Amino acid sequence: MPWEKTNNRHPLNRTLRALGLNPSLHVLIASLGEQKLTHYRAGAPVSEIPLSWSRRPPCCTENSEGTPLGLHVVADKIGAGAPAGRVFVGRVDTGLHFSERPDAGPGQRSLVTTRILRLRGLEEGRNAGPGVDSFARFIYIHGTNRPDAWTANVSAGCLLLPDPELIRLFEAVPEGSLVWIDHRVR
Repeated sequence: MPWEKTNNRHPLNRTLRALGLNPSLHVLIASLGEQKLTHYRAGAPVSEIPLSWSRRPPCCTENSEGTPLGLHVVADKIGAGAPAGRVFVGRVDTGLHFSERPDAGPGQRSLVTTRILRLRGLEEGRNAGPGVDSFARFIYIHGTNRPDAWTANVSAGCLLLPDPELIRLFEAVPEGSLVWIDHRVR
């Protein structure tokens, strides 16, 4: 059943109305409480993807390392064609798989891998603007070199997806697609 018809009082619908926005063709709803990201196309569910998120509580504040909540948009797509596991630093492809780095192994810190969907917050004062800006905080949807720690939530605020699902999502979802991040369990 399409998300926008399931509950007119869904916080995403209320936020879209408040901002005077319509849903994009593709909408991603990340439920942190359920650790899943649901991809909708034209209001109908396309896929559900397991996700991992921040090691800290959800938070929009700069330097909190918490995953920001609310309405975002896919502002940039980075990494098209890169092999799974490729490491990105500062949104630049390093040319290395995470296993080829000098720090490879079980103690390797969490890295940005495979693909990047960079998010921009759309709610001024919540996830956009000084002190809370998701874009300035470099909040992404990306792959991970730490599938061993998947359920431990190892990111510094980003949403992490398994590589095969991330690559499919990256190919399917254009820039400008809306992303709703919520901490509640539906």
